[in-house]
Amino acid sequence: MPDTLRLPVFAAPMFLISGPDLVIAACKAGIVGAFPTPNARTQEQLDDWMTRITAAVGDAPWCANLVTHSTNARLPQDLEMIAKHKPPFVVTALGSPKPAIETVHAYGGKVIADVTTVKLARKAVEAGADGLACICAGAGGHTGTLSPFAFVSAVRSFFDGIVIVGGGISDGWGVAGAIAAGADYVYMGTSFIAASESMAPEAYKDMVVAAQIDDLLVSAGITGTPASWLKPSLRANGLDPDAMPDAPNRAYDSNQSFKGKRWADVWAAGQGVGAVTASEPVAAIVERLAGEFDRAVVRLGRGVA
Repeated sequence: MPDTLRLPVFAAPMFLISGPDLVIAACKAGIVGAFPTPNARTQEQLDDWMTRITAAVGDAPWCANLVTHSTNARLPQDLEMIAKHKPPFVVTALGSPKPAIETVHAYGGKVIADVTTVKLARKAVEAGADGLACICAGAGGHTGTLSPFAFVSAVRSFFDGIVIVGGGISDGWGVAGAIAAGADYVYMGTSFIAASESMAPEAYKDMVVAAQIDDLLVSAGITGTPASWLKPSLRANGLDPDAMPDAPNRAYDSNQSFKGKRWADVWAAGQGVGAVTASEPVAAIVERLAGEFDRAVVRLGRGVA
């Protein structure tokens, strides 16, 4: 773990939620800030965001998340911004990490492949990824189905690179458990949806604060990929959680308009949603996580009878 980090945690890149303010606040609090490049709707905006981030965080590691699915026509332009601003970590999602590897390795960065199965993990390693972001059961947004402990164990049987694990981890105790199980870092997304620096609308933040685990539904009916949605948000958009539509064709072109897209107005969260009880600054969230993590490390150190 770099000396600049207080905790081995990424504030996970969340579509339409993570922006430069959240990334900068996370880095200053001592975790890795991350955002998906499609959140910046133009190349000019993406350039501005990355300029702001690099100026504000200094040597602290930060992360950009690229959509490498074949439908993303904007990927070449996003890679140009990656080459210009040189984020230390680049996470690839919804496709192979291969398109990003040459660009990122040219400046010494690390490519982390977002994977939901052991098969995809093996393919990413074969493609040359430096690390794996293992998205497990309980994750918000696009989610996996595997237990984090089983997933990490399976991956460690053939890979000794960087492993990030995400899915339902909502406190410092869970972070310590994931590290003890073999992960290097933990993805935490839902914990930061309601953060003061998040781009989420206030109504979304309020819904997350009020929600419990039973308010979630996993469905591919919104984006074509299974994702964890807030039932109150589905109902607010005329969707019946008990009768979700069939999965649409997957299309992840960052140039596409939001108009008429179901995913633009339906809100996601992970199984750690019940642990979010207020909208507060990132620094306060990290402070609480660090205290829990430190107590967990002490408990592990003295053994559990």
